[in-house]
Amino acid sequence: MIFFPFAQPVILENERVLLRPVEETDVQHLLPFSLNEPEIWHYGLVTAAGEDNLRKYIATAVKNLQDHKEYPFIVFDKKANRYAGSTRFYDIQPTFGTTQLGYTWYGKDFQRTGLNRHCKLLLLTFAFEEWGLERVEFRADNNNTRSITAMKAIGCVEEGVLRNHMPTASGGRRDSIVLSILKNEWYGGVKEKLTALTGR
Repeated sequence: MIFFPFAQPVILENERVLLRPVEETDVQHLLPFSLNEPEIWHYGLVTAAGEDNLRKYIATAVKNLQDHKEYPFIVFDKKANRYAGSTRFYDIQPTFGTTQLGYTWYGKDFQRTGLNRHCKLLLLTFAFEEWGLERVEFRADNNNTRSITAMKAIGCVEEGVLRNHMPTASGGRRDSIVLSILKNEWYGGVKEKLTALTGR
């Protein structure tokens, strides 16, 4: 049965990471990234670089959560004992059993540390095993090779490229690559692979 996961707060946690719903007060936790690492949002459709942009970014995320349009999380790295970034479910289609997983970013100290794999394991386990979805979709700027490589490494299947698809925060338009994981793929090896990648 497909349902909205909004009846109560969704908190996802393992030994490495804690994911909880974004709140307005999280500006204080994410502001250092916004001020000191604006390049994080180079490939993004929206930017949180600069305090004003970050406040708008979080306010929009919180409103979309309240309106049951998206489910944004803040990411806390237990190993570093620090907030690390953010991610979210969006384009939620309960009738069709699908969602997109994206708006994912981490500070530079948390990139290539294995944190993202732990986050994805928690999020995908929830999406397929608790939420009951049939498909989780991922999109990225087709020039963002690092992000695309990371998605393929966890088991995402490339479906194609939407040409001249979306305007970017930095100006111009981007081609968007579309990837996905299906429920049968999750149970058919992706979960096992991702679990092994996290060292669990």
